[in-house]
Amino acid sequence: MNNKLLPLAALLLLIVAYQLTSSFSNTSGNHDWPVTGGSKHNLRYSSLKQIDTANVSKLQVAWTYQSEGGDFTKVGTIQCNPIVVNSILYGVSPRMKVFALDAASGKELWKFDPADSLQNKSWFRKSINQNRGVAYWEDKDDKRILFTSGSVAYAIDAHTGKLIPSFGKDGGINLNAGLDRPDSTVFVAPTSPVMVYENLFILSGLVGDETPGHIRAFDVRTGQQKWIFHTIPYPGEKGYETWKDSSAYKYLGSTNSWSGFSLDEKRGILFAPTGNPTNDFYGGQRLGDGLYGNSLLAINARTGKLIWHFQTVHHDVWDMDLPTPPSLVTINRNGKKIDAVAQITKTGMVFVFERETGKPVFPIEERKVNTQTDLISEVLSPTQPFPVLPKPFARQTITVNDLNRITTDSAEHADLQKRFLSYRAGAIFTPPSVQGTVILPGYDGGGEWGGPSIDPVTNVLYVNANEMAWVLNMVENKKETAKVQTVLQAGIQGYEQYCRNCHGTTMQGNGNFPAIADAAKKYDKKIFVQLLTTGRKMMPGFNQLSTDQKNAIAAYVLNLKEEHQHVYASSAPQSKGAPAPLYGFTGYNKFLTKDGYPAIAPPWGTLNAIDLQTGKYLWKIPFGEYEELKQKGIPTTGRENYGGSVITAGGLLFIGATADNKFRAFNKRTGKLLWETTLPASGVATPAVYAVEGQQYVVIACGGSKWGGKNGDSYVAFRLPESTR
Repeated sequence: MNNKLLPLAALLLLIVAYQLTSSFSNTSGNHDWPVTGGSKHNLRYSSLKQIDTANVSKLQVAWTYQSEGGDFTKVGTIQCNPIVVNSILYGVSPRMKVFALDAASGKELWKFDPADSLQNKSWFRKSINQNRGVAYWEDKDDKRILFTSGSVAYAIDAHTGKLIPSFGKDGGINLNAGLDRPDSTVFVAPTSPVMVYENLFILSGLVGDETPGHIRAFDVRTGQQKWIFHTIPYPGEKGYETWKDSSAYKYLGSTNSWSGFSLDEKRGILFAPTGNPTNDFYGGQRLGDGLYGNSLLAINARTGKLIWHFQTVHHDVWDMDLPTPPSLVTINRNGKKIDAVAQITKTGMVFVFERETGKPVFPIEERKVNTQTDLISEVLSPTQPFPVLPKPFARQTITVNDLNRITTDSAEHADLQKRFLSYRAGAIFTPPSVQGTVILPGYDGGGEWGGPSIDPVTNVLYVNANEMAWVLNMVENKKETAKVQTVLQAGIQGYEQYCRNCHGTTMQGNGNFPAIADAAKKYDKKIFVQLLTTGRKMMPGFNQLSTDQKNAIAAYVLNLKEEHQHVYASSAPQSKGAPAPLYGFTGYNKFLTKDGYPAIAPPWGTLNAIDLQTGKYLWKIPFGEYEELKQKGIPTTGRENYGGSVITAGGLLFIGATADNKFRAFNKRTGKLLWETTLPASGVATPAVYAVEGQQYVVIACGGSKWGGKNGDSYVAFRLPESTR
């Protein structure tokens, strides 16, 4: 051997040895997943690499935990990204029970059921809502789990699972209070975990149509409200001038940060994405751009003062909420190191800003869009913002040539063309209409609440996307002119105003919302009225309605014929100053073939890798499959997906999310599928990655999907067999 090669060979051996040592040194002890998303920067990244591209195919189930004891009939999905702190895993069951597990074995340590806690309190309203996780706070031996269910925020002792009585009222605080409106008329139910900063926790959440989505901070120890940021500005506040109705702050709702937050702890900056104002699809009664709807807000986490903002959709009438917290990254752009914030959207766009100033990293152009509308009093924004880079990760235009040919014969394809040509369609931001408008990207994205994952070493952003077109049909609401109404007339009017949008014109259900035509078989009047008041899962409560209004809707939906011709005496307004909406819509209707496949050509779901330093795509693949189409030899089509991915230093991207019940691992560099397994039910949640005593685990909640099919209550954790670790 040439002696000159010895130093090089020795160096290579040292490098290999170091890599091997490094791959195990970061799992030599414990490695937590202490916050939803892995960190307050929301990167969904793990530096663990014991599981890597070479051995991921050998993964096996480490443990399975049934969070409802196997009793999961008629419950919702689990969207929770569990946290792991000090080798204890904390998660939420489909029925909103919080639990603590030994993260290595899956053994239950304790369980807390909010339904058993505060029911005797006059301010507590039982409500079953979706939940995506919990938050952890500690000060020496005082260790707390912060958790929201319905209108209540709880502080739970992390050691015991018991309420901490010094917090709020006996362990909980009423989130309906503190919004400058009677708490009996509002509805607040956060579905995303609170954000902890120092001794504060911060929240917004799911709200009713007439409840403002203001962002608030509370004291971790006492539950006392410390500050509030008005997402619908008050007189004298910046942004107030963007509402043509000077009274909007008094009665309009939504404009909420329902998807949660990211936090730059060092700088004390909270990043809050918001949704659109009420009403979703008609803005003729809320003219103007409407700050701070559809905006990314940078807020001083200690004081609640606004630092900067950017509005991603002006005067939104397409339900294009910002669906997920942004990711905080540090990139190199043109030789400059930039601390940045990257926000994905339902529209398929990625906006990247300098973290401290809000200055765009890539240019953003205001482009002219279609403003031709057939809706009375509607005035649309003439332009919308488009980042030059990265290019959209979801389709934003559709023509007759983009319709589904792979599952349709010539006759059905001709019918699809006929239906398509009867609608308004074309580019993104085509206005809603009575005629019917094709919405693409759809209401669920593009990007959705699962959000992206980012490798902080390479600054590559990975995002899964939906490719589903929906059809939006607006309808003018009937005006009741009779001075005296019957209960049936009032019930029909109430249903059309508050229920039709989700449950359909004939109670047949729409998209992801259930049919209620046979509700009388399941509910009596008392329970149904309670359901209208409290909400359930993703249905908001309608606290603003009077008792007479709720009773009238119940009489109509439950077909209580003996009450139909009674005189309806109530004339109570929905809330002071709030005008009845001029338009509603016929429901959330997907544009589908007769067999239930998307009416547009594949891909119907994708997985994308984007270099944030250049704005260029590294790869893009279809994500998800239909087994029956696969058996026919049709290449992978992709399909709808909900829930996010996790990136690891082992070169992997882990993701569930699809309706095909699969959990997959991809090579993050190439997009090649390396491993997949079938879960007990669909994993429409983001996985968590952690290590206990040198063993790396990947865990995902398997609760079933919003598309129907099998439900579940399981959390399933995977690890390598001992022989490969």
